[in-house]
Amino acid sequence: MELLDYIVIILFAIVLIGIIVWVLRQKQDSSGDYFLGGRDATWIAIGASIFASNIGSEHLIGLAGAGASSGMAMAHWEIQGWMILILGWVFVPFYARSMVLTMPEFLEKRYNPQSRTILSLISLVSYVLTKVAVTVYAGGLVFQQVFGIKELWGIDFFWISAIGLIVITAIYTIFGGMKSVLYTSVLQTPILLLGSLVILVLGLKAVGGWDEVLRICSVVPTNEYGDTMVNLIRDNRDPNYPWLGALIGSAIIGFWYWCTDQYIVQRVLSGRNQKESRRGSIFGAYLKLLPVFLFLIPGMIAYALANKEGGVMVNGQLFELELADAAFPTLVATLLPAGFKGLVVCGIIAALMSSLASLFNSSSMLFTIDFYKKFRPETSEKKLVVVGQIATVVVVILGILWIPIMKNIGSALYNYLQDVQSVLAPGIASAFLMGISWKRTSAKGGMWGLLSGFIIGMTRLGAKVYYTTFGVDAGDSLFKYVFFDTNWLFFCGWMLLTCIIIVIIVSLCTEAPDLKKIQGLYFGSSTPEQKAETRASWNKWDVIHSCIIIGITVAFYIYFW
Repeated sequence: MELLDYIVIILFAIVLIGIIVWVLRQKQDSSGDYFLGGRDATWIAIGASIFASNIGSEHLIGLAGAGASSGMAMAHWEIQGWMILILGWVFVPFYARSMVLTMPEFLEKRYNPQSRTILSLISLVSYVLTKVAVTVYAGGLVFQQVFGIKELWGIDFFWISAIGLIVITAIYTIFGGMKSVLYTSVLQTPILLLGSLVILVLGLKAVGGWDEVLRICSVVPTNEYGDTMVNLIRDNRDPNYPWLGALIGSAIIGFWYWCTDQYIVQRVLSGRNQKESRRGSIFGAYLKLLPVFLFLIPGMIAYALANKEGGVMVNGQLFELELADAAFPTLVATLLPAGFKGLVVCGIIAALMSSLASLFNSSSMLFTIDFYKKFRPETSEKKLVVVGQIATVVVVILGILWIPIMKNIGSALYNYLQDVQSVLAPGIASAFLMGISWKRTSAKGGMWGLLSGFIIGMTRLGAKVYYTTFGVDAGDSLFKYVFFDTNWLFFCGWMLLTCIIIVIIVSLCTEAPDLKKIQGLYFGSSTPEQKAETRASWNKWDVIHSCIIIGITVAFYIYFW
């Protein structure tokens, strides 16, 4: 890092502070103002926030690291971002009509209060134990690599950067609320895109072009069935990413994440109307096509640079890659000239802060609306905002306390995150999918689909921990075969099917829902006025842009088949 880099970082910080100060001067007396920015966001702010909130250090480290270690395999999870279109076209009308603040609140209206409590609990547990800790842990590693500092004042620089990141982000999230997240995302997104694009271009130039990356990576086998790092679709006998399992698993995780997770849906709920929310999701889907090129492919470039015959000299030194997870920060530290390096660091800081800020805001909102207000409905709006701020502090503290445990996982960090999502997604996805598609789905049916998914998922995680630790002494059994030996992607698919069957059986055996109470919350129940409002919120250009996104997705699969 040179003087010019630090000047760029300081200028970025000044602009960021200016935005936060402006936000603090805005009136935010109600929980709707604080959590959803007053439901007045435009499509640009919504789309940018969706992208910036999604892109965090797990992408900067994990996705680039996946590209450096396994090639195109993890691209499934990124290219499935087209499912944001399902959020915009299918779920936005349901969420808008229900006028809910949270996803658990939607389940309460469709099913019962117990479903709301279960989903709130699952969401809070997943946020604290995975997203907060994973983002902060990976962020600490990024700053260690970029600044090249091991210790400062006798303290591991990892902890200084990780805790400093949390404190700064928490402060502007606590006081700024959702508006601070939305408007800083508008600043952060172009910086992140520009910085990553520079890395991509300079990386390709250094290695000798895209064809050279393909040549080097195509000779690296990933299994015994002829697949290499450049293959997206791999043999169905592949132990890690069988093509059928990858398509099913990534689709289930994508549906859960993009259409039902509070972390993402909250951006859309902040829209001033269905038109802005839908177009925001379309814009977000466009942006979500970029991470494969901005993070995963640079990971492959880093691998190619480190493994090219005779080595590659970059800025007077031999390019070396010690760890796959260090791919992106190593590219930043070695490829970029002064000034550009500072710009990319700003992009990294932006991604970390936006991701954490969205997470803190969503977590505090879940606690405030779905727990505190539920038991104290008479609480004033101003006090709800204060409670949300206190809840954010608690989430921050819990995330910090969990970091030492996550840090011990080391290189398995990204796989751990995907494992957690693969066992949390099916139960939640089944409850939402069946709730809007089948009017006969009863309150108890949806609740038991949700609860059974959580129980099965936690059993799978428990089995993984146990057999990974004591696998040598554990004998073969049906339980071990089902909950440990089964490929994690196929397990995700079977788990969704199981949860749907449970929803159907329990619904048929219990009292049917009162259709008047769930009016507008399932397909075919909209009033003529509601249908007219939804139809007026889109035109041919919304359809055209959605088709373009799907077309790009199909072309990507064809190219990397």
